[in-house]
Formats: sequence, structure tokens, C-alpha cells
Amino acid sequence: MASPILYAAAALIIALICGLAPIFMGIKDDKDRLKQLTGIAAGIIIASAMLVVIPEGYELAMTDGHEAEEHEEDYALAGSVALVILEVDHGDINATTGIEEIEELIGGHDHGHEEGGHEEDGHEEGEHDEDGHDSEASLSDSIAAVIEEVEDGDINATTGIEEIEELISSHGHEEGAHGHEEESHDDHVSGLLMGGAIMAGFLLMFILEGSGIGHAVHEEHHDHEHSHGHGHVHHAAAGGLLVLGLTMHAATDGLAVGAAAATGDLAITATVLLAVLIHKGPAAFSLGVFSAHERSDRKDSIRDVVIFSLATPVMIMLAYYALSDLDTHLIGLAMLFSAGTFLYVATVDTLPDIHNPVDGKKALMHVIIGVVILIALLFVADSLDLGHSH
Repeated sequence: MASPILYAAAALIIALICGLAPIFMGIKDDKDRLKQLTGIAAGIIIASAMLVVIPEGYELAMTDGHEAEEHEEDYALAGSVALVILEVDHGDINATTGIEEIEELIGGHDHGHEEGGHEEDGHEEGEHDEDGHDSEASLSDSIAAVIEEVEDGDINATTGIEEIEELISSHGHEEGAHGHEEESHDDHVSGLLMGGAIMAGFLLMFILEGSGIGHAVHEEHHDHEHSHGHGHVHHAAAGGLLVLGLTMHAATDGLAVGAAAATGDLAITATVLLAVLIHKGPAAFSLGVFSAHERSDRKDSIRDVVIFSLATPVMIMLAYYALSDLDTHLIGLAMLFSAGTFLYVATVDTLPDIHNPVDGKKALMHVIIGVVILIALLFVADSLDLGHSH
């Protein structure tokens, strides 16, 4: 997987270029073009939240990281061993060869006994099933115990194959029953936590906006134009609040990318990063225009853009390294929180225009175009076998 430093660098470069361009090059704000780009970016953000971030966050939030890894390893081992047993049953190989191949699959069985403090029969610790095998051991250790019995001459290879087959079968039933118990016990709590994470992200942006620490710099800039004209009235306080709001929003973008990167899934991370970068371009450009309009000193405008530009890459790095060592379900909750911020920003960016009787249809089309673009990219990624896996 690509380094989170690359994701952070991409976010920083895009924001600096788009934010500083109107300050140094005197580029004027093309209101219609920015609304078009903002609408398309909003569509991509909505689609990424609905189709990628929320489903992935749900899957991760429902996962107990350590147990999931053990279960996946056991399932993979069970499948491979079952194929060997099938070869024995079909007469393609004999039982002795089957035992040898199974021993190779589990990577040698000595590791399951050297550290476990087992006595001569290897079953002194833990509870035992009716065949004398440790019922709490991993599937690998249980199979290793049977192989040891075969090698010690306690049972023959054919009996060993039969016992291993029984272990695989009983393991599958136990996992299924255990999964149903956990699902019935945790569904309500997990659903509440996951829904609460999405709502928390949405409410955070809602509260910031309601407190005057908004992110809608584009609309604010044009409101000032209509009220005061161009270039003569400056609002340092309002400018500072908007820069703070944009910076906090940029930090939540970084949390989304960092959380996605912490999953170790390139396809998921690339999709979230794409949504963030496409949205960041118009936001940084609007901030540059607004700051150039509001600040009397160019250095202040540059400072505004730099602060905004650094927020996302810094949070990407912090989130990645903070979440990488946490349980998988906590990464999932972080992604769901980010999805809530995505949904708020995307809807607030577009709802005013969609309700506009003059430009409403255009705004709607721009959002739909953004959604279609992301869906097309997801189909391409799937066709190239770049889809996520766990």
C-alpha cells in the first residue's frame, strides 16, 4: 500500500495550488464554474460516503480485529485441509501422504506444543472433547495434536485423517453457533454505535456551522459582494471564523483519509482520497479569493491558505498512526464519523442551489454527474480486481 505521506502530500499540493493561485495570479472568482465544480465534488462525496465509507465502516465496526484474524486463518486452513482430505477420499493420495501434506499446511505442529507446556500426551492443559483434544485450542493446534498422535504411533494415518475431518466439521459448527450468539447479543448496541458515529460527524459540522464557524466560504464571499461591493470593506473577524471553519472541515477530511489508509485497503483509500481532493480544490480556490478580498495584507491571505492546506495532511498522518494500532472496529467507527461529515458538507454545499428556482436543475445535474463519475470509477476498479478485501 502507498505510504500515507503520499496521500498527505497530494492533499497539501492540491490545496496550496488552488488556494494560492487567486492570490498571486489575480484570478477572479468565476461563480458559475465554482458552483459547477462544487456540485460535481458534492456528488462524488455523497456517493463515496454511501457506497464506500459507510459500508466499509459498517463492516469494520462489526469486526473484532483479533478474533476476526484468527477466524479467517482457521477458515482458510479448514478449506485447505478439506481439499487434502478430499484427495485421500478419492484415492489420489494415501492417508500417510495426506497427513504429511496437512502438516506442511499448518507450518509444522511443533510450535503448538513447545510453548504450550504440554505433557507427553500433549493434552494436559485446558478442557478436552470426547476424543481427548483441547476444545479451546485453535484449529491449527488441534490438528497438530492429531498429527503428533499419528507420528507417536498412538493412531494410524487413516484414523488421523478421520479425526482431522471431524475437527474441521465440529469447528465449522462451533463458529456458526458462536457467530449467531454474538450477532443476537450485539446487533442493537453495534447499530446504535454505528448510527451514533455517523450522527456525531453530521452534528459536529452542523454545530460548527450554527456557531458561525462555517465552511461555506464561497457563499459567504458572494454575500459580502452583494452587501458591500468589491474590495473596500474588510471583515477580519468573519474571515477568521471562516478560515477556522474550513480548517476544521479539512481536518475531518484528513480523518477520513487516515482512517481509510489504516484499513490497509488501497482501493478504499484511493476512493476516499479522490472524493476529498476533488472537493478540496474548489474549497481552497474559494478561500484564496475570499481571503484576497477580505485581507488588506497579502501575507495574511497566504497564511490563511497555508493553515487550511496543512490541516488535511496533518490529520491524515495523525489519524493513520493513531488508528493503525487500534482494534478494527474502532477504525470502522472513525470512518462512519467521517461519513457523517461528508454527508453534511455535500448536502449543505448543494441544497441552497438545488432549491434555487433558476439554477436548481443545473445544480441537480452537477451532483448526479459526480455520483455517476464515482460509480464508474468503482466499476472500473472492480473490473481490474482492485476491490477491497479483508
